[in-house]
Amino acid sequence: MEVVELDVTGLNCPMPLLKAKKALNDMQAQQRLRVVATDPSSVKDFEVFARQSGHLLLESAEANGRYTYLLQKKD
Repeated sequence: MEVVELDVTGLNCPMPLLKAKKALNDMQAQQRLRVVATDPSSVKDFEVFARQSGHLLLESAEANGRYTYLLQKKD
């Protein structure tokens, strides 16, 4: 299954998470979403969101001020 890409660089909390939630709502179960953000607070936001929503946070990384997250939509 293809990974959906979402670039939310330049956006501040809570917009990266809100845009990711909207994208996940439009996706099929098990489909993956890669989010690229620049807001440092998005790290905690995505961890909490994954834990509370049931979506899987498969990957979380930071390089040069860019944060990437790989989420898998729950069943």
